[in-house]
Amino acid sequence: MDTNTDEVRKRLIETFRPQLKNLIKTEQVVHRIHFLTEEQKEQILHQNGDLRAADRLITEVLKAQHEPGWFRVFVDALEQGGCERAAKYAEGQIPSAEQEADNDLYVELIRILFPSLLDKMDAADVCVHCYSSKLITDADKDIVKAEPRNKASKLLGRIVKGPEGWFSTFLNILRQTEHNELYKLLSGQSVNEQHGESKPLHAVFLPYSSIHIHLLNNSCPCVLCVPDECDSRAEAGESPKKQIVLRDYQMEVARPALEGKNIIVCLPTGSGKTRVAVYITKEHLDQRKKQGLPAKVIVLVNKVPLVEQLYSEEFLKFLKPTYKVERVSGNSELKISFPEIVKRYDVVVCTAQILENSLERAVSGEDEGVHLSDLSLIVIDECHHTQKGGVYNHIMMRFLTQKHKNKRLEKERKKTKPLPQILGLTASPGVGGATKMSKTEEHILRICANLDASTIMTANLGQYRKESEKKVESIEARKADPFGDVIKKIMNEIHEHAGLNPGHECGSQTYEQWVVQTERDAVKEGNENVRDCVDHLKQYNTGLQMSNTIRMCDAFSFLNSFYEDEKKKKTSPDGEAINTTDTERFLFTLFEGNKDKLMELAKNPEYENSSLSKLRTTILQEFTRRNNARGIIFTKTRRSAIALAQWVQDNPKFGDLIVNAAYLIGGGDQSDVKPMTSAEQKDVLKKFGNGEINLLIATTVAEEGLDIAACNFVIRYGLVTNEISMIQARGRGRAEDSTYTLVEIEGSNVAEKETVNEYRINMMNKAIAKIRGLNPNDYEKRFQIQAIMETRLRVKKSKQKGISNSSPSELKLICRKCNIAVCTGDDIEIIENMHRVNLSPQFSKLFMVKENNTLRERHLDYETNGSIACNECGNPWGSMMHYRGIDCPCLHVKNFAVTLNGKKISKCAKWSELPVKFRAFDYALYASQLASNSDEEDEDEEEEEEEIE
Repeated sequence: MDTNTDEVRKRLIETFRPQLKNLIKTEQVVHRIHFLTEEQKEQILHQNGDLRAADRLITEVLKAQHEPGWFRVFVDALEQGGCERAAKYAEGQIPSAEQEADNDLYVELIRILFPSLLDKMDAADVCVHCYSSKLITDADKDIVKAEPRNKASKLLGRIVKGPEGWFSTFLNILRQTEHNELYKLLSGQSVNEQHGESKPLHAVFLPYSSIHIHLLNNSCPCVLCVPDECDSRAEAGESPKKQIVLRDYQMEVARPALEGKNIIVCLPTGSGKTRVAVYITKEHLDQRKKQGLPAKVIVLVNKVPLVEQLYSEEFLKFLKPTYKVERVSGNSELKISFPEIVKRYDVVVCTAQILENSLERAVSGEDEGVHLSDLSLIVIDECHHTQKGGVYNHIMMRFLTQKHKNKRLEKERKKTKPLPQILGLTASPGVGGATKMSKTEEHILRICANLDASTIMTANLGQYRKESEKKVESIEARKADPFGDVIKKIMNEIHEHAGLNPGHECGSQTYEQWVVQTERDAVKEGNENVRDCVDHLKQYNTGLQMSNTIRMCDAFSFLNSFYEDEKKKKTSPDGEAINTTDTERFLFTLFEGNKDKLMELAKNPEYENSSLSKLRTTILQEFTRRNNARGIIFTKTRRSAIALAQWVQDNPKFGDLIVNAAYLIGGGDQSDVKPMTSAEQKDVLKKFGNGEINLLIATTVAEEGLDIAACNFVIRYGLVTNEISMIQARGRGRAEDSTYTLVEIEGSNVAEKETVNEYRINMMNKAIAKIRGLNPNDYEKRFQIQAIMETRLRVKKSKQKGISNSSPSELKLICRKCNIAVCTGDDIEIIENMHRVNLSPQFSKLFMVKENNTLRERHLDYETNGSIACNECGNPWGSMMHYRGIDCPCLHVKNFAVTLNGKKISKCAKWSELPVKFRAFDYALYASQLASNSDEEDEDEEEEEEEIE
């Protein structure tokens, strides 16, 4: 009997799961259900969105066999958590169809009028009355009160889940709190009507349905948005299709694409390029569906974080449930192949390399892959990267090649292959380094030709244009820099020891270039002493540059950490000392002799750089003049971003103004600084978006593409790159009173460079205006054929290079530091066409394994557990991979001096630069050897035990 009752109750809950999901306030219910474990509760609360959390809660309640009384516990938890309507559904007390329909319409009315409610409602006052009227609970009130920014949004989300009659109660509260305009708006009452009883539902809702239709028909620049809590169905992609409403200028740039033409949409950052792309995508899918034609859209991005952003914030949000949308990136854990995803879904957001790899596999026959003919529209984000050598360009060269092949097939009256429509998005195509108008035009025409664009669409934003106030903060040179003087003195002693004459000022960019070239020459010549000296000079030069940009203590900490790491390299995992040369002892002694003096000077604020003082003043001004300041500081290096974030946190003046800073850096491993993962980047951006962080200190990773919440000031701290980055950075300040400030750093000449960029932007705009008047056939013939021929030439050279591949035996690797011979290419095998490993017995005697926490990453079948280093000198050689149960020493070619065919190569950063084909890793062979060795060890152990007995 009990079992049957439980089964009935579970079926009842499952039946009304959609209603329960929309009504349960998860965080107020989950802790009251004692039969759920703490782990289950944690997993429920960590779901993305209230709807998903409620759905997970229901699943956890239903999936296990519970103790007697579990159902009563669940219902009581709903009632005590302020979810009385949900409790009634769970017990089978179902409202009438008319009541359900009325409630749905009331919720829809709140959605439609949400912008007005958000803008005009005094949430704090209304919240008090809602609580006293028992429309919300104690917990609801506390949650709304704790919300830092969107109290109205949070309150509305609680109100629509309130008890029966919530809408009438809410109307009365609006009237009591003198929100007369909102009361009239929600009740459907005209301005001249007196206060009275609420109108019947059909009289309330009907006027707003017609208003909604009117707005859509007239392309009004109003997007009807909803709060997360109100539109809980939207969180799981189950909401009714949201309407995409374009502003006039957005519709203007979209029009040629709606006619099926290939175009580039060029609009400033923050003006809604992506929304235009979503609108075009929807219209494209709708029209092809009506015509009975196949439709498949691929949205390409050039950065992994952009995949999730465009997927969740734009395409999924507006296209579901009508169309199926999916995303794929290098971080995705795919259960099915990419070609299968393309088949199953209408829209796929992915990194460009994913598509290029699949196109290549289709050509090579490695698997079915994806063909361009499978697609009907390709959207290319940040399309100004469609230039020579880039992955966007590789994809478009396939397109152009087929396009011109189709022309030939048409003449021969043969069947052609269909090609997708192309839509490019960019804030600026740039000038490509041009200094003359003619070269600027040529650069932009090449991009148009590469994208097969009939035109590049720009628009006058009119009232929507947000021009930031621009300021340049110049600084005076430091009167005294004793910290820098000590570093320069050390560097000069190293020059003298190694017999070097740089001819460039220490701390300059030209000095850094000299160091890099001198190091290459030393490696090529096998000059270990010079190589060690320039390696240390490079660190001191970085320290000097840091002392001109950030705090002296940060520069000292950097140098001290470098020497601590160098000392560790000279110690084996067993604690034994590794051979140290005379030059290394000289360098260690030199730093130790000056360490205390550098530390003392670094603590003296009198000698801090003027740039940092100017930055401090600028930030304080921005946070003083605004109540809700939110800004971004762009800086050049990852180290400076991290150090500046720490500097803000350490400064009490910033604390007084409640400045909460965090850094945002790239995810690649091209620098010595540990990169941020996509999850870490996403977390920082989320906190910046909700106001938990109000000062973001970022490298150029934040300039392009990433959707960063509107901020009211942008500071470029000694960082000026090109005109594209300048436009991207300025576009981050989207508030009405936003400012764009350039803070100079001593010797950087950034103000002068900024002026040059302004000139380039002006030249670019003139070129775009001229190009829009040209016939696309003219530049198609000129540039497309040229691009195809250049591509063919590169492929031909690549094939010739492949034919003349060197034998692995001709490749020799030598330790970059101590010059000992390490191995030849014959000893190297390749795993997954990516990782070069050496499992030869001879090699295993040459290295030691050290722990390296930064290398602890999981990648499918393998993981990197530590670093391998030279037994003789401690120089890092690579990492120790654990591949399907086998330890595999993985070599990083940049750590070696390379000889190929008897010729020394001065620099080799990637294995792909070497024309050598290594044999594939024989997993079965090594696995069987490992198993055999294991059996022998077991036998030896058994024999030892028998002897003991």
